[in-house]
Amino acid sequence: MGIVDEDIERLRSTVSIVDTVQQYVALKRVGRNWVGLCPFHAEKSGSFNVREETGRYKCFGCDKGGDVFTFIQEIEHLDFPGAVEHLAAKAGIQLNYTSAGQSQERSRRKKLTAAMGEAVEWYHQRLLTDPDARPARDYLRRRGLAGDIARQFKLGWAPDDWDALSKALGAPPDVLQDVGLSFRNRRNRMQDSFRARVMFPIFSESGEALAFGGRILPGSEDPAKYKNSSETPIYSKSKTLYGLNWAKADIAKENQVVVCEGYTDVIGFHRAGVPRAVATCGTALTEEHVRLLKRYASKVVLAFDADAAGQGAAERFYEWEQQHAVEVLVAKLPDGKDPGDLASTHPEALVAAVDKPVPFLKFRIDRTMHGRSKDSPEHRVRLAEDAMAVINEHPNASIRMLYAGELAADVGMPVNDMVRLAERGTRRPAILVQPKRSRGPMQNAEFAALVLLVQDWDSIAPWLTEQLFDDDANRMAFVALAATDGELGRALDAAAPDAVDVLERAAVADLNLVADVEARTLIGAACRRELQHRVRVTDPEAIEEDRQARLDIELLHHTDKTRALGAAEWLLGWLHRRAEERTGADS
Repeated sequence: MGIVDEDIERLRSTVSIVDTVQQYVALKRVGRNWVGLCPFHAEKSGSFNVREETGRYKCFGCDKGGDVFTFIQEIEHLDFPGAVEHLAAKAGIQLNYTSAGQSQERSRRKKLTAAMGEAVEWYHQRLLTDPDARPARDYLRRRGLAGDIARQFKLGWAPDDWDALSKALGAPPDVLQDVGLSFRNRRNRMQDSFRARVMFPIFSESGEALAFGGRILPGSEDPAKYKNSSETPIYSKSKTLYGLNWAKADIAKENQVVVCEGYTDVIGFHRAGVPRAVATCGTALTEEHVRLLKRYASKVVLAFDADAAGQGAAERFYEWEQQHAVEVLVAKLPDGKDPGDLASTHPEALVAAVDKPVPFLKFRIDRTMHGRSKDSPEHRVRLAEDAMAVINEHPNASIRMLYAGELAADVGMPVNDMVRLAERGTRRPAILVQPKRSRGPMQNAEFAALVLLVQDWDSIAPWLTEQLFDDDANRMAFVALAATDGELGRALDAAAPDAVDVLERAAVADLNLVADVEARTLIGAACRRELQHRVRVTDPEAIEEDRQARLDIELLHHTDKTRALGAAEWLLGWLHRRAEERTGADS
């Protein structure tokens, strides 16, 4: 399915490339060409050339070039069909499609958007000229939204009449109903959907009127402060962003988009000199929104209470960062202030907030730590546990480890221990409280290894030996599992009572574990125990091996995984040789 070729060629021959480009670029005639500053890169002398005779443009600075369709695709961030439809709408040319169904669908959409466009203008003129809109004009003036601002954003007023809009537009009832402007009341008469409200029209990225948001005036008895258009054949909340039609040029220029919660917030950013703000339309930020914004910028700055989104939103944001190559940041607005109000009182605060946004993860860590006491070891440990739970939500181990290092320095905890927790990625790390019957961190590693043995035998079994387990119950649990090749049922039947308890806890433990990390941690603990007992070694070769063991223990958590695994293998061999020495000495 597509646009009929004849229509494309008719449009190409009808539309003037010079007139089209001049809507975006100031051109002046130089010989046979029209020349101006390139809209696709920063330059001080004009290298952007347009020639009417050939219908082509070319920039000799950035090498971009093409025909009128290519230009619209680049400047409006549209695909080819979208560019053709954009130009056809401007030229008043009806397009035909290779599929009759698609042609009818496009024709219907055009009727619906045309009706919405007429409604936008009707509401707007009521606001500007009608006496009954004076309270609305006074309200907007107090909010700094009158005059040029009202005209720029096409603000309107829906009068408190039953059917004033329905009568004035003269559109067919089915069209008015389909776009949500009117509905049939009990008397089977068309009745306006919006009454006694300030109207904020919502446009597509290309400028088509799609929907409305209507706000009551202060003192109204209507309990619904905002009333928004329902989803229609032309309007989907999860795919539409208020203000994108006005903001997209600056978004592309700055490679940054500011996402707000409401219409007045977007307008507030524009008033403060930040015209790259958009807002969701009564819904949370969706993947469709992110996919749409990625066409214009790679930095998404949240200008709302991002902390209220919580962990669920965090997981989505991190996933989108990876899948769509965007960076999610947070504008640090003054507490209790929204952008719409700040635009009137402290517009410089809005500029500063988006000039220096913080990564979403850092924002959440700062919120977790804000106002928390660090005046005792217990307070610092609890604070570290809560902050590590936030850090370990992030899927990238390297990012987790860097933030863990910063956290350790802040709360006075051992850096290596915190980084190890980050590498492991445990969602709720128990830094202070150890598992049942545990005598220290070594037993935490032992239990983690047993959890993996019970739940994912093959991932860790090749790394483990009995001598890695110091705790009696843990060691007996390992022996029972090893004797049955990881078959939990048979191991439970054969194990001693203490070991049975360990195995049952391991079978239901819900831990986010990485097998080789847990194995290396356990190997390191066993090697440190072995070195503590080797205080009377006199053999030069044994002394050298012990020195090598100490060096390799430090390499177990090296960022180069190959080196870390190599150290683990050597240390396992070293432990085996020490065990054989003891066996020979005993015999």
